[in-house]
Amino acid sequence: MKTELILVGKTTDSLFAKAIADYAGRIAHYIPFAITTLPELKNTRKLSAEQQCTMEGELILRQLQPSDTVVLLDEHGRELRSTEFASWTEKKQQTARRLVFVIGGPYGFSPAVYQRANEQLSLSRMTFSHQMVRLIFVEQLYRACTIIKGEPYHHE
Repeated sequence: MKTELILVGKTTDSLFAKAIADYAGRIAHYIPFAITTLPELKNTRKLSAEQQCTMEGELILRQLQPSDTVVLLDEHGRELRSTEFASWTEKKQQTARRLVFVIGGPYGFSPAVYQRANEQLSLSRMTFSHQMVRLIFVEQLYRACTIIKGEPYHHE
C-alpha cells in the first residue's frame, strides 16, 4: 500500500520542515510514503474563506485517484489513541491501494473534499497550527509503523 500526505502550502518553519523530513524518511523504511505539497493560493485578500476552501479543494481533488482511500485530518474527525491508529493503519494496509491523508488550509476543507473523503481523523481536541499538525501527524504515522512491527519506540 502506498501512503501519501497532501498538504496545502509549504512548511515555512525550518525546524518543523527538518523534523517532518526526518520522520518522512523514517516512515519510508516501513511503507512507501510521499508528501505532496500543493501551492498556497495567491492574492487571497479579496477572497472569502469559502472561496479559498473551494479553490484549495479543487487543487486537492486533482491529486486524488478514484480508487484512493482519502482521510481528512480534521478537528471534527474521530480521535484514536496511538495504538488504535496503528491497528487502523494496519487494517488499511490490507484493503487500500493508496491511502491518502490530507491536511487542508487554514479554513478547512470544501464541501466537495468532505464528500470525496472516506474518513476524517482528528489528532486532538486541542487546536494546533497547520505547521505543527504536519509534524504531529508524521510522528504518529511513524509511531504506528513501529507499533505494527513490534518495535520499542512506543511504550505503554
